[in-house]
Amino acid sequence: MNTLNALHRRQWLSTMGIGIGGLSMSGWLPALADQLATDPARRRHCILLWMSGGPSQIDTFDMKPNHENGGEFHEIETKVPGVRFSEHLPKLATHADKLAIVRGLSTKEGDHGRATHVMHTGHRPMGPVRYPAIGATLGKQLGSDADPLPRYVSVGTYRAFDQSAFEAGFLGPRYAPLFVGATDAPTSSATPADGFAELKIECLKSMPGITAGQTEKRLAMWRQLQTQFVAQHPGSAARAQETVYQRTLQLMNSGASGAFDLKDEPVALREAYGKSLFGQGCLMARRLVEHGVPFVEVALSGTSGGGAGWDTHQDNFTGVKDLSQALDSGWATLMEDLQQRGLLESTTILWMGEFGRTPRINGNAGRDHFPKAWTCVLAGGGIAGGQIHGKTSDDGMEVVDGNVSVENVLATVCQAVGVNPKTTNQADTGRPIAIVDGDPISAILT
Repeated sequence: MNTLNALHRRQWLSTMGIGIGGLSMSGWLPALADQLATDPARRRHCILLWMSGGPSQIDTFDMKPNHENGGEFHEIETKVPGVRFSEHLPKLATHADKLAIVRGLSTKEGDHGRATHVMHTGHRPMGPVRYPAIGATLGKQLGSDADPLPRYVSVGTYRAFDQSAFEAGFLGPRYAPLFVGATDAPTSSATPADGFAELKIECLKSMPGITAGQTEKRLAMWRQLQTQFVAQHPGSAARAQETVYQRTLQLMNSGASGAFDLKDEPVALREAYGKSLFGQGCLMARRLVEHGVPFVEVALSGTSGGGAGWDTHQDNFTGVKDLSQALDSGWATLMEDLQQRGLLESTTILWMGEFGRTPRINGNAGRDHFPKAWTCVLAGGGIAGGQIHGKTSDDGMEVVDGNVSVENVLATVCQAVGVNPKTTNQADTGRPIAIVDGDPISAILT
């Protein structure tokens, strides 16, 4: 039994008051998970694993070991015969039966900012329309105003390339993300004494030295002033401000805010996820899904602090090795944790960055931007795992079979979580705009 299995078993035994000689749950827990997963009333969720900087497909999920473009890494067998990953993804290899590897993704934007916007919204950044991120649109469809937590939470996001790519656009602040550990510039954060990357939201607590009574008096004064302000300023800006403040107060006063406190989790489980910002972000994603958050984004932007770690123009193989190890622990543990809690079948996972990397290795032992032929991966609810969709040429330079676009990928995610991608929202220009103008990849949907 691995560490994660042992942890969950001990937790259940303790909670239920069952000793080692008592009721055997070896068959009961999987049955409970299956029952939860097949409940038609169960809400759906999506987790986006965002690889800021653009991950190298050839050094992760589309290896080219028999070509000079293949590079330094070796490929390994996975749980699915014939499907091979990088040697630095051994834990994910054991979950290959749950993954759909899309190797035929082809896009047209090779600039970080524009590509980040396209992959998050399905639209190019042009014209007067402020397109919402897919997290905002799916959060709108899958969430409820009665939920105490935000519909869209983004963890560890590096927003410097294009902040608008992560926003709610014309949907307004009501559907805007709550950012946890986000940054708009490369940082090098100090590591806490326990070694775990720290993720916290400052607005969840009152200022030091302020008592509960003082806080309530300040809120009463604010409510009076805010009511007057909104009455005197009936425009959209005042309503947006009101929405932001009310969402913050709702979160502060909700017991559900404990979902963000990772110290509630066993140390061994936190270690299994990995101590990196990404690993702890994946653990937070699981906790948020448990608390009903429809859409959670977790970014892997570097192994120490924020940035664009996958932008490996130099020393590609050292960088990708470190990033892959953080990815492997965080993502594989997330899959196992969700499955054991009966959540994987109602949670769709999408792994992608803004583009891929050039098959040819440059003079600095790096790989450059390459949107022409690259890879994304889907898993979990609504996805038929254990397969590869699409194929690139032997040198990795072009898609030779199963060419798909970002619109196809995002439409597939919509379909997997039970949302019609053709659903429209009214833009601030007055015209209806579909969530995604594309068709799902039917071959990888269940």
